Amino acid sequence: MLSPKIYLSALVERGYIDANLSEKLELEALQSHEEIETIILKYNLAPKDALLEAKARCLNVPSVVIDKVAVNPQALSLIPKMLAIRHSILGFKINEEQHIISVATTDPLNLNLQNFLEQKTGYHIEFCLAYPEDIEKAIATSYSQSFAPEVSQALEENKEILHKTLPDTSKDTNKTADDSPIIKIVDTIMDFASQSRASDIHIEPQQTQTRVRYRIDGILQEKLSLPTSLHESLVSRLKIMSGLKLDERRIPQDGRFSIGSGKTEADIRVSTLPTVYGEKIVMRLLRKSGGLPTLSEIGLHHGNLHTVQDAISRPYGIILVTGPTGSGKTTTLYSILTMLNKPSTNIMTLEDPVEYQINGINQVQINPQAGLTFASGLRSFLRQDPNIILIGEIRDTETTQLAVQAALTGHLVFATLHTNSAATAIPRLTDLGAEPFLISSALICTVAQRIARQICPHCKISYTPSIEEMELLNNELRVNREPLQLPNLLYKGSGCEQCDHTGYYGRIGIFEVLSMSAKINQLIIQHASAGEIERQARNEGMITMRQDGLLKAVSGLTTIEEILRLTQ
Repeated sequence: MLSPKIYLSALVERGYIDANLSEKLELEALQSHEEIETIILKYNLAPKDALLEAKARCLNVPSVVIDKVAVNPQALSLIPKMLAIRHSILGFKINEEQHIISVATTDPLNLNLQNFLEQKTGYHIEFCLAYPEDIEKAIATSYSQSFAPEVSQALEENKEILHKTLPDTSKDTNKTADDSPIIKIVDTIMDFASQSRASDIHIEPQQTQTRVRYRIDGILQEKLSLPTSLHESLVSRLKIMSGLKLDERRIPQDGRFSIGSGKTEADIRVSTLPTVYGEKIVMRLLRKSGGLPTLSEIGLHHGNLHTVQDAISRPYGIILVTGPTGSGKTTTLYSILTMLNKPSTNIMTLEDPVEYQINGINQVQINPQAGLTFASGLRSFLRQDPNIILIGEIRDTETTQLAVQAALTGHLVFATLHTNSAATAIPRLTDLGAEPFLISSALICTVAQRIARQICPHCKISYTPSIEEMELLNNELRVNREPLQLPNLLYKGSGCEQCDHTGYYGRIGIFEVLSMSAKINQLIIQHASAGEIERQARNEGMITMRQDGLLKAVSGLTTIEEILRLTQ
């Protein structure tokens, strides 16, 4: 057991505490018989990661924050799960050149265990100090939800791949296509994406490894690292699947393929990009199963839902949906178009690219190289007798002016803009060349949105909110300057295998819907700023995005931390 004095001196050296406080803490540890680490955490004197590093330095061993590293499939597979649980250890990194496995443990000085593992695995073992609760969580995650064992099995079937330089796959496509381990690895990567509800897969070459990351519920998570010797073969396999040129490695390429069948079918949009260590691949998963959600399912509730429903029932005008990339704008617009899709209505969309194909809607993908841009496409649309037009994104002056003219000549126009709030969309239209008096005549409403992670229903627990949280809710959630009646309990996820110990499972939209009124139209004509327009909208009852998010947190759908992360 580490002496409190030695432990405290390491923290003094790091500047977390001073010598006087060190003596007081040592005395308290002796009197209370508590671990010195427990006392330091109780008073919040140093971060948990710093305490781990200080303890490791005292023991002269490396440390690891195991939930911040990707577990190598080979290292994981060399230590059976039952052995890992019994000794609270986890193999997470392997160095083939030096024949070393890095193993997280709570007892890095256990030489008997080290010798036993070296005999069992045939590798030298480097113990790294980690917290027991972190190791326990990582064991549950790595062995149950990770796909590392399956990848490891595929590698085991063809060990020479790890020790040889692969042939130039661009000159031998049949060998790549028939290379069983690579096919298994790609299939396993895709299967895991489907099981984990990932929206994107990133395959990134690094100097010493190829890492695989997944965007799950909007957050990138590193799940796997592979030997660099596999990278070219992996890229070639994906290029073959998506119909890309194998011998073209100097410029980016875009492709597409489908996986699964029936209920699990999905389109995969593939993008390659040359980097200094090789080609990076990002794949976007577009699921065909389950259909598109309704407006209430994506998070439009109560007043916001009624405002949007009223806006889309108008015969003509512009409705803008704003937000950064990945904020769910396309899903919102597709949900609206699905509602409006009737045999009596001619709906036409101009997109880059077409993400979901909807029966009964005429969808066009822009092709700038062939001269089909948003502006030229929109000009052609007006000769196609449309009732409703969707413009994937308003980017330039010509598209802006054509969209406004289309709205004023009897068409219902939907479009997206990259702005941070509903009110800032109006000055953005002016910047893009639209006249303020035309905007006030054509614009129906603007919808700004983000996507928040939902609390995992499998590990959802209640807790008493802190004073700071209650003050935030009281300040933000006011009606006629009076705070709302707030509950005594809030909710969060404690973390479980279903949510990969994140406490979140699935996502829901938070919205800000600004509807045009006589006073707001007058402000637009007067070239008012976005701040003035927003103040007027709030006076007229508009719920801001943060307020909408906090209301969802109060109702138990998400957490305050998640809303602050998105709206800070």
